[in-house]
Amino acid sequence: MTEGVGPADRGRRPDSAGTRSQTLDRGIRVLEALRDAQAPMAIAELARSLGVHRSIVYRILRTLEDHRLVSRTADGAYELGLGLPILARGVRHDLQSAALPVLSLLANDLGRTAFLVVPSGNEAITLLTVEPRQSVAHIAYAPGMRHPLDRGAPGLAVLAAWPPRPDERPEVAEVRCRGWAYSRSEVLPGMSAVAAPIHSAAVVASVATVYLETPVPGGRSRQELGERVLAAAKEIMVDLP
Repeated sequence: MTEGVGPADRGRRPDSAGTRSQTLDRGIRVLEALRDAQAPMAIAELARSLGVHRSIVYRILRTLEDHRLVSRTADGAYELGLGLPILARGVRHDLQSAALPVLSLLANDLGRTAFLVVPSGNEAITLLTVEPRQSVAHIAYAPGMRHPLDRGAPGLAVLAAWPPRPDERPEVAEVRCRGWAYSRSEVLPGMSAVAAPIHSAAVVASVATVYLETPVPGGRSRQELGERVLAAAKEIMVDLP
């Protein structure tokens, strides 16, 4: 059966039909739509999002469901499935293996979520997160979160691991001198983040924590947080190639 071309498929590069799989492209865009929505979506919603007929989306969803990449909710909508994090474990496996025990210690020590960020093009993408075992309240930060590389402490820390660029923010040079980055309300409104660069011959990334910055008696200062995250980054680098 030949699938029709929807509005969202028009205007693509001329070579796309001959050198790329249209069905695979649509399947990936279904996953991206579910990620961006951050809530289950009905078939009709996904069809409108992709600009194709519902029957096409239905076949794609059934295939993705077979591989546990999406799952159906009780009301028949679709959401991302448990097969995705299993696949993600293989991404940058050496980096994740080195970072996981360090992030666990960091999260439990700070009582805050600790996470690992990697660059992808012009974006910073959260690859791995660890939440503290015991905490009255903390901010969750899911794997797959993404934001512009030049916004937020995790992205600034990644940029600081690379050679200076003429158009980079002044804060990046400060990170190189100080060893860690700080930002407030650049990614999540009202939230602060501290991050430190991770770099080796084969890896560039950053380790970070995010928190609500309020005065807490006996709480850690920004400087103390920065130094603790920097120590974690150095510990991860020891085990990297």
